[in-house]
Amino acid sequence: MPESLILLTGASGYVGGRLVWALRNRRVRCLARRPDYLGPRVPPQVEVVAGDVLDPASLAPAMEGVETAYYLVHSLAAGPAFREQDVTGARNFGLAARAAGVRRIIYLGGLGDSGAPLSSHLRSRQETGEVLRACGVPVIEFRASIIIGSGSLSFELIRALVERLPVMICPRWVNTPAQPLGIDDLIAYLLAALDLPVAENRIYEIGAERTSSYGEIMREYARQRGLRRYMLSVPLLTPRLSSLWLGLVTPVYARIGRPLVEGMRNATVVRDSSALRDFEIRPAGVAEAVSRALRNEDRELAETSWTDAISSAGAARSWGGVRFGSRIVEVHTARTERPPAEAFAPIRRIGGHNGWYYGNVLWRLRGVLDWLAGGPGMRRGRRDPETPWTGSHIDFWRVEAYQPDRYLRLRAEMKLPGRAWLEFQVEAVPEGSLIRQTATFDPLGLAGLLYWHVLYPLHRLIFKGMLRGIVRRGKSVAATPAGTSPSGACPKPAGT
Repeated sequence: MPESLILLTGASGYVGGRLVWALRNRRVRCLARRPDYLGPRVPPQVEVVAGDVLDPASLAPAMEGVETAYYLVHSLAAGPAFREQDVTGARNFGLAARAAGVRRIIYLGGLGDSGAPLSSHLRSRQETGEVLRACGVPVIEFRASIIIGSGSLSFELIRALVERLPVMICPRWVNTPAQPLGIDDLIAYLLAALDLPVAENRIYEIGAERTSSYGEIMREYARQRGLRRYMLSVPLLTPRLSSLWLGLVTPVYARIGRPLVEGMRNATVVRDSSALRDFEIRPAGVAEAVSRALRNEDRELAETSWTDAISSAGAARSWGGVRFGSRIVEVHTARTERPPAEAFAPIRRIGGHNGWYYGNVLWRLRGVLDWLAGGPGMRRGRRDPETPWTGSHIDFWRVEAYQPDRYLRLRAEMKLPGRAWLEFQVEAVPEGSLIRQTATFDPLGLAGLLYWHVLYPLHRLIFKGMLRGIVRRGKSVAATPAGTSPSGACPKPAGT
């Protein structure tokens, strides 16, 4: 008898990206809006199919033959409409699961007293569970608070604050009670739910044994890192000001930061202990969870990160029905005596800590302006300093295509009046290599044309300087011993 098929949504996100590797010995199918992005990041035996919970017609083929479905989708980065998108996506998914005969849905929601006024973020997480249950398929819903793990949104926020600020001006939400959960324990719960003998809806509240606030977690992080930090409470910071403050000093930009901060004002503690009765899992305390996260963080590259999700760039802009003007293409070429692999090495390492090889101050300024406009800015950096992969982020770009030692295409995710791509291609020629750099811009209306032509002299200066920097860096790469990185970074571990 064939093993039952599991459908996993949200595999491009932080929790889903960890879960798909934990499920690698089972029959797993992943639903992804962009299968080409997700495919290189999951185990080779995992099936990846195209689908979107906001597109009901795309769900039926993905549901075929599925026994259990994980629903790990949320729309927090979609802006003010995230609650409506969450409800719509859950309803589409639940109805498709019922039509396909799916036996169980496993959903990850958020803790919070449903009898008290909840933030829009926490209310949306609980509404999503309600919508899924109303569709008729038994739902196992886990409600969790702060997730502690290297690469998680909460942990990255804490890490950035503590590492960068000796004195922290803290709003009142840093003292709100919470019941954190380590990522390893969360994955254990999600796996155990597969074998739970249940044919009805269940809600499990999960967390560590003791409550802790964000402030206590930050103090624990500082203690384990050997840092002395001072926290000054300021009661006047509104959620909007708090989100802007977070955006200045952490990787969390204002679009995500505001609903996140609003949720921090609610106590997220376990009131129902049934998870301890029905599961053998005993979650680690905050100190151990932080220790595990730091051990993973020390490898420089965590297995997954919240920024990996395509949704971390915000809602994808629909260009359907928009008539673009003439596509603008700017091409620069350079020759080098280095062979293609050495000539391409600086290109695959571009961005993040390595910078853009020319005008890095201008790149950072552009990132600040993008952040102020609600875009991701430059704060995401890049996950792997050595090798990009399709779907990964590099500052405010997303890798759209990658061929080792030959080709890299980046799609802009910064706020623009149009669409933009940056491509690099390296080919062998007599006595070396030819590097071709192509900047492409699809202007949207008059604003797009004005944007390009006003900034054209600056763009031309930066792109030509970047290409010269790539050639110079390629020459220095030739002197680097095999198996090492000029930046001293660790190679990408298997399974990421």
